Amino acid sequence: MARKTPDRPFEVRFSRLHNLSIAAVAVIMLGLGLAHVFSDLQNMPRLSLNDPGFVLLFMLGAAMIYYVAMGLRRALDRRPQLVIDRRGITLGFGRDRTIAWQDVQWVRTRRIGLQRLFQFGIEPDAYVAADLRLAMWNFEDPMRPVRGAPTGVQMRDVTLDSSASEMLEAVRVFRPNLVKS
Repeated sequence: MARKTPDRPFEVRFSRLHNLSIAAVAVIMLGLGLAHVFSDLQNMPRLSLNDPGFVLLFMLGAAMIYYVAMGLRRALDRRPQLVIDRRGITLGFGRDRTIAWQDVQWVRTRRIGLQRLFQFGIEPDAYVAADLRLAMWNFEDPMRPVRGAPTGVQMRDVTLDSSASEMLEAVRVFRPNLVKS
């Protein structure tokens, strides 16, 4: 890995391996589900919304198709989703907002279970102006609010190609005074 320097931005993209794995597992699950349904044609659910078996299988199939599409879309998307540079922290993930360094209050990493999180706090006025549309219950969004920090933002590194520690080190190159332990 190249050494981080103030003249080069640090870019983070979606992880190809992680997202292709999600798509592959979803295809396998969809195939196994179809094989199970067609293995016993006598007990196959009727094609009717009144049959709970059909509704359940339809919903599970739709979910697996969603995960295939999401995994492939993210694996093929090579745009940076997070950029740390002289200007500040630029967020992708469909938001395309730059948080200037003067609006960043602190930066840290945390561990929740096995997941590493990259977290940073934003000045309240800049947080409102950025309109990040963070939701605690959106399981597919790598960005979420930080509990206990009203203007905090966190990112899971599992879906990204760089670790939370690498992101923290990139911030340290540009603004070492913002890093909290």
